[in-house]
Amino acid sequence: MNRVYNFSAGPSVLPEDVLKKAQEEMLVYGDSGMSVMEMSHRSKAFESIIQSAEESLRRVMGIPENYKVLFLQGGASSQFAMIPLNLMKKGKIDLVLTGMWSKKARAEAEKYGKVNVVASSEDKTFNYIPELDSSKFDPDADYFYICQNNTIYGTRFPALPETGSVPLVADLSSCILSEPIDVSKYGLIFAGAQKNMGPAGLTVVIIRDDLLGFSKDFTPTMFQYDIHVKANSMYNTPPTYSIYICKLVLEWIENKIGGLEKMSEINNKKAKILYDFLDSSEMFNATVDGSSRSIMNIPFVTGNTDLDAKFVSEAANAGFVNLKGHRSVGGMRASIYNAMPTEGVEKLVEFMKDFENNNK
Repeated sequence: MNRVYNFSAGPSVLPEDVLKKAQEEMLVYGDSGMSVMEMSHRSKAFESIIQSAEESLRRVMGIPENYKVLFLQGGASSQFAMIPLNLMKKGKIDLVLTGMWSKKARAEAEKYGKVNVVASSEDKTFNYIPELDSSKFDPDADYFYICQNNTIYGTRFPALPETGSVPLVADLSSCILSEPIDVSKYGLIFAGAQKNMGPAGLTVVIIRDDLLGFSKDFTPTMFQYDIHVKANSMYNTPPTYSIYICKLVLEWIENKIGGLEKMSEINNKKAKILYDFLDSSEMFNATVDGSSRSIMNIPFVTGNTDLDAKFVSEAANAGFVNLKGHRSVGGMRASIYNAMPTEGVEKLVEFMKDFENNNK
């Protein structure tokens, strides 16, 4: 069977070069005599893998020396609790409410202190990024929290908030590695790997040195960042195979793509192809307008639920899978992460044009 074009929001498409390399090394990795899935995380072979993954990530993202990189488990959702448990010293934070994931982060943070929602887009089902009024920012907050790209709603922050001395904490799960960022503008970055970094099971945290060592007395050991830093992400058995695939993805970005500048060019080209069609179509409409549009997740609708369902069904039969929108918003959504080839977006648009002509 031929491979389909997988537009899933996550776990998502992986680069074919990465999958082929993993296939080559599935039975025996290097001169270890075994698969990566079998080897001890304490072995020299795996220590080389995790060190190489961190070094590649530092190069690709330009991570400054005063930031630690952690390879953790528990998904991005565990970070909703880990962050306030480790960073909430005074008991108050600022947060921008832009969707389900920032809503869940707020709910966890409220267990440990006060959450000041400085702006929200809930009034329009989170289909835009609200303008921020800096006069509502608390200069004494422990941190300022955002979800930088909202997978479900197809929005992203067009610019980072200016938070001064307050550390900016950002969920980059669905946009990490999609374009260059200035890591020094953040206090902490976290991301589930299953969208742009690798398979499910791995969560990456990038944290500035001065934010370590402030966990609450009752914080579980596994939820203390400094414990994982001291153990070099080896306090317990890490998600070894997911880290290995992440290493291969980073090598693909460096060696095949040419870095994040080039990755950004490709991603913006893909997004423009789909948005240009949606903006010209008489049947399909993008649900997000203006500068809030994500280049990773593009939701769209026909305005007719029966027609939406017909489109999703026929698209799947034609090899364009996982286009059904999130259950909370309906419609369709094309997630066009790094590994989605430009050809996949071009062919999707061709199919959409044919569908429109056949269903007028």
